[in-house]
Amino acid sequence: MPSSSPSFRYEELAGFIAGLIDRGTLPPGSRVPSLREISRQRRTSVTTALQAYRLLEDRGVLEARPQSGFYVAKAAVAIAAPRPSRPPARPREIALPAVMLKLLEHASDPKLVPLGCAIPSPQLLASGRLDRSLARAARIKGVQHNIYTPPRGDASLRREIARRALRWGQALSPDDVLIACGCTEALSLALRAVTQPGDTVAIESPTYFGLLLVLQSLGLKALELPTDAQHGVDVEALRSACRSRAISACVLSSSFNNPLGCTIPEARKLEVLALLAKHRVPLIEDDIYGDIGFGAERPRPFIALDTHENTLYCSSFSKTIAPGYRIGWVATGARFMPRVIDARVASTLCSPVLPQLALAEFLSSGGYDHHLRRIRGVFRETLHRMVRAVNQSFPADTRISQPAGGFVLWIELPKPVDTTQLFAEALEHGICFAPGVVFSASGRYTHCLRLSGGYGWSPRIDKGLRMLGALAQRPSSLRPG
Repeated sequence: MPSSSPSFRYEELAGFIAGLIDRGTLPPGSRVPSLREISRQRRTSVTTALQAYRLLEDRGVLEARPQSGFYVAKAAVAIAAPRPSRPPARPREIALPAVMLKLLEHASDPKLVPLGCAIPSPQLLASGRLDRSLARAARIKGVQHNIYTPPRGDASLRREIARRALRWGQALSPDDVLIACGCTEALSLALRAVTQPGDTVAIESPTYFGLLLVLQSLGLKALELPTDAQHGVDVEALRSACRSRAISACVLSSSFNNPLGCTIPEARKLEVLALLAKHRVPLIEDDIYGDIGFGAERPRPFIALDTHENTLYCSSFSKTIAPGYRIGWVATGARFMPRVIDARVASTLCSPVLPQLALAEFLSSGGYDHHLRRIRGVFRETLHRMVRAVNQSFPADTRISQPAGGFVLWIELPKPVDTTQLFAEALEHGICFAPGVVFSASGRYTHCLRLSGGYGWSPRIDKGLRMLGALAQRPSSLRPG
């Protein structure tokens, strides 16, 4: 798993025990120090020690034996990460597979085990406080704000977004922010500001299928770039593409991308920024998962490192607090903002006012930060449990991403498993996931799939994962030879 600074004392203790195991001090099958012993040695409480041991148990590192204590798991094995992608090095017009419509049709079906749709559970979001802000805004200011806003959106919300950007080192003016209808519209507006139909856009591969839909709707070609599940886009491939092809824009996710979950290291971000500035290629940044990191510090996005004012930053609150409010934004400077405004005016003119007012009040109250602390812990534990279940239940040689944030996993199954066929069979068994082919413009990743942990961990999720693993091992899931 990518390294990150522990946020809590029990995580530090878990890291200490894991280090002893990695160095061979505690070999497989050996008994680890008792809770009382380790709490005395490390000067912590027994409760904290139990939390640490339970965390390592969930990760499959330790196993509990009744009346005996905790032991290093004998079957503990290293989990292989998905292989770096190798897409074709040429632009392609986008033709999305028929299974895309089936996924969109079933992804939010409550009767199915919810592993397909990358949105958090409504129960997990617990948005009652936000809803009360909306009701209050409608009751007190409903008539006053039953109007169009300026194209940039409500000033109070733009001001709160600019204030939040200070936390990761970016000084934004409210005028640098334009409110959009979710992150997908933000990406669309940014692309319309810097491209024309027929242009080529460099993207990660695999990538968010919503981006592929946007590129297709705008008549743009995709140049898929090799991407690693741990460190992100291949800079040398991007460099070669910039030298040899006319690229009008580059779209990258900086942290915990969808579907790989990778975070681009800061040194690589700086390299990408310098390269794109040299070739005058605008960078469109998708940072929708940036607030859901599991480490002590939020990764700095491209825009916070960009000294060339070459970045159009896109994000939203759909993955953290309010998917139904459909509030996203584009942040950029004077170089691109006039064109983003033109694109907004030509499409939807403005976003609804009352949801913006409610969200601005919620952000100013500090409620969002408390909420983030809670859901980060939920998603971290959910992904650990999901990785363990997949490792135990899926075919041998399955590779699994282990992101340091967000709530999606990318699974690479051994060929010739065909996840499009597996998808159809899983639906019959009441399970939904996202087959890998929908994340490519070139029909790739037929042996891969994405799992969402947005609904947290439950016996239903556990059972669904284990059933999916069993289905993946049936002959009916194999691609015909």
